Amino acid sequence: MRPLFRMRRPSKDRQRLLPFLDRTTRLNWWFKRTILVVTGLVIATLLVVMPRGRYVVAALASEARQAALATIGVPVPRSELDDRWRRFRSQGIEDSRRAHEAMYKDADPPYQRLMRYAGLDPEHGLLRWGNFDRTLLLPSKVFEADDTGRSYRLRPCVRSVWVRNLTLRSGVLMFFLVPDEPGLDEAVKGTSGVKVEESRQTTNSWGLRGPEPDLDAPVRGIVLGDSFMQGMFVGDDQTPPESLRRSLEKRLTTKVSILNTGHIGYSSEQYYYSLLAFVERFHPQFVVVSVFANDFGDIYEVANGRGNWEEGNYWFNKIADYCRSHELVNLFVAVPYEEQLFGRRRSAFYPGKVVNALDLNGTQFLNPAEDFINAHLELFNAGVRDGQRPYGCPLFNAQIHDGHFSPLGSEVWGETVSRRLVLVLERDRLLRPKKPRNPP
Repeated sequence: MRPLFRMRRPSKDRQRLLPFLDRTTRLNWWFKRTILVVTGLVIATLLVVMPRGRYVVAALASEARQAALATIGVPVPRSELDDRWRRFRSQGIEDSRRAHEAMYKDADPPYQRLMRYAGLDPEHGLLRWGNFDRTLLLPSKVFEADDTGRSYRLRPCVRSVWVRNLTLRSGVLMFFLVPDEPGLDEAVKGTSGVKVEESRQTTNSWGLRGPEPDLDAPVRGIVLGDSFMQGMFVGDDQTPPESLRRSLEKRLTTKVSILNTGHIGYSSEQYYYSLLAFVERFHPQFVVVSVFANDFGDIYEVANGRGNWEEGNYWFNKIADYCRSHELVNLFVAVPYEEQLFGRRRSAFYPGKVVNALDLNGTQFLNPAEDFINAHLELFNAGVRDGQRPYGCPLFNAQIHDGHFSPLGSEVWGETVSRRLVLVLERDRLLRPKKPRNPP
């Protein structure tokens, strides 16, 4: 019996084209593939030859290796991460150099004159990495390069002052901390710049802000940090480390010397190498590490939980390990900022994720947020009673729309930190076994 339905095999015959049409079709086929191959070769050549292209190729290869390691549960070697950061920073500097040159060429002559005065022109400007993952343009007459891990450092024995309100758009984060010399007034003429008179600062012979280090002081400490510790738009005696020194001397009734290694734009990796640069030279009893949100990336990204917590905390834990192995009292202090103090706290990300990742006990981490809020309320209420309601928070540079500590904020920070340090130093002294006396 025959099946009702039978599968019909396709015919092997196909409709043939006329010879000239068949030849045209083959030529089109080869032409398209030749175009694809040539285009691919051109793109590959550009990727390899051009600096940006070499960076992209290397970055893609690195990402592929890291993804492969992650799929098999193998941690990425630290050397691989260091190489990636090195490529990223080098490429950022190259990109910023081109943007800086174009900006300088288009700038008005008065602005070019001011940049030459400060050492910010393309020939002398210092392009270095900072702020965790950014490229900074620093005045070479105030800063110098550092290739031992800090990226850059303040020049020793330099007097400088901040110039604000400059309207230069270059795509590069540029800082106008300029030499405070007789030619400054002439250099500022014709620009929108305003000299901040109260922001004058000097560096000592170690290239740090503050008085000369006293190696014979009975109590010595190092403060690691960024622009908050360097002190933005405040005088030499109004920085947080200087306020800490005064508070400690009052509490301990003895001479105290504080080494302020704070630099604008520094983050956790630079803190670590600053510690290595000075600890054997200064021989401190304690180390204070100032932690801020931008130690993990953009401030607002970090506030929403999108910071690079692994990288930042890697270096913080190296600092903690170093202090532990060298028997140094170690205190990490979170820097509060206005939005977090007077808006929604959102502290689960910052400083919550920092505390969670650090290998510390509770006495080694300090969040002065409550002391700042109490101090603000006291100042605010006093101002209202006197008929002079404060503009913004008096603990920050609200009058110039800057988020760093004012002299009052530095005092609150110094008092809060000194209170904890004195307690911890006394505890360690009480618990330290006394050395037996030598027999007569």
